[in-house]
Amino acid sequence: METPAQDSLFMRKALEEAQTARGKDEIPVGAVVVCRGKVIARAHNLTETLNDPTAHAEMQAITSACNTLGGKYLDQCTLYVTLEPCPMCAGALAWAQLGRLVYAASDPKRGYSLVKDRILHPKTEVSAGVLATEAGKLLKDFFAGKR
Repeated sequence: METPAQDSLFMRKALEEAQTARGKDEIPVGAVVVCRGKVIARAHNLTETLNDPTAHAEMQAITSACNTLGGKYLDQCTLYVTLEPCPMCAGALAWAQLGRLVYAASDPKRGYSLVKDRILHPKTEVSAGVLATEAGKLLKDFFAGKR
């Protein structure tokens, strides 16, 4: 499992994915899945591109990582994502039995932590706030440009 010392490095890779999303006029959220110190999946929001409300960065990353590993469980993996997952994504992460979740910016309007009951798998370790300032600025700038 990845260590907190590696979190900034891998979160920067997730921020690169978020920038790719922004370049496609998607909400700038990016994700990477890391297993044994190696990035096995990269993804970003594709909801506009695919006309699919479920095409969040996390969902795309889960599918890609599971395909890479050849199985449905990510218990030996860490997901780095630039925004706190929504309840839908947290539920999918629970089914994948994600080992560790690291997110940057909190989502006070739609984040999974708003749900009263725990959604994530009970063994999933969570770290929040890694590069939150950078991720938050990217999101704020994107939405400011939309207004």
